[in-house]
Amino acid sequence: MTDLEKRLNFIEFRQELLFRDDPVSRLFFEYKITEEQVDQIYDLFDDYRTRIENKMDVHHGSFEQALYEIVPEQNGNYHFVEFLAKELFDSGRWQEVFEKLYGDMLKYQQLFKK
Repeated sequence: MTDLEKRLNFIEFRQELLFRDDPVSRLFFEYKITEEQVDQIYDLFDDYRTRIENKMDVHHGSFEQALYEIVPEQNGNYHFVEFLAKELFDSGRWQEVFEKLYGDMLKYQQLFKK
């Protein structure tokens, strides 16, 4: 694929994000996330869902590091990772991942009171 084709694909994907007009798409648009990165991010969330289902030990620090490897431009920006996980939670997607990784944080505990 040529650079021009890559650029065109990126522009078309960004246009698609605008048409979706939901919080997660707006976040991907704002942070200039590519379609390939989105696929990798969703794979990461699926992987953590599986780890949680299998009762494996998971931590937000290792999750954040894995996401930085996908989106190196956001390396160290834990706000980006946390915000993305929260937006996906709010949209009903990978809720167990957000709850397991961030549910013990004081600012989110009210979301999980039973």
